[in-house]
Amino acid sequence: MEFRVDDRVREIISKEGKDFRVCTTCGGAVILPVEAKSPKESDHIVNIGDNTLFISAVQAQHIQEITEEMFFRSICSNF
Repeated sequence: MEFRVDDRVREIISKEGKDFRVCTTCGGAVILPVEAKSPKESDHIVNIGDNTLFISAVQAQHIQEITEEMFFRSICSNF
């Protein structure tokens, strides 16, 4: 499966310097640091520089593009 990752998402992940996961909330897909939502073996993996973006198998069925709006802003410090 292939996903389009917005350049701004790549920039934010690089600035944060840690791994993130696209997961499901009652409001839809959200990007959280893995410290808040651990990756699962079933996740899809997208390498972003030295970091990894994990995409839940559930969300992978519904999304094709990962955008900045998916970040849960109160947890991320550098944007």
